[in-house]
Amino acid sequence: MKTVNTNEGKNEVTIISAGVVIEGKLISNGNVRVDGTVNGDITANGNVTVGENGEVSGEIHAEAIVLGGKVKGTVSAKEKLTLEAKAVLQGDILTKILVVEAGAQFDGQSKMGGKETTSSKPTQFTTSAVNEKQG
Repeated sequence: MKTVNTNEGKNEVTIISAGVVIEGKLISNGNVRVDGTVNGDITANGNVTVGENGEVSGEIHAEAIVLGGKVKGTVSAKEKLTLEAKAVLQGDILTKILVVEAGAQFDGQSKMGGKETTSSKPTQFTTSAVNEKQG
């Protein structure tokens, strides 16, 4: 009987560097960081981070997601989604915890919570948070 290690690559990080363009689906057993461009869906068993200069056109599914760049598509985080100050998201959100920093832009619907996320009515948002001066 052959044993398959399902945790293989769980702690690895796949980096899509600036200037790199991926066309198609990206599936990872670990974490993914996008500083380049992905035209397709991203599915990760770990976390996904889209850097300030990163761009994704497609769905993102992961444990936790941090968006600092541009995303056009549905974003689904099992635990937590963070929209950083320079993030621009055009698409729907499904997550347990949502963090939106001042300056982030979000245009879509969000569903939050545990098991209720699949049955609750979505909230329609068109948001452009204003940067606050800190001093």
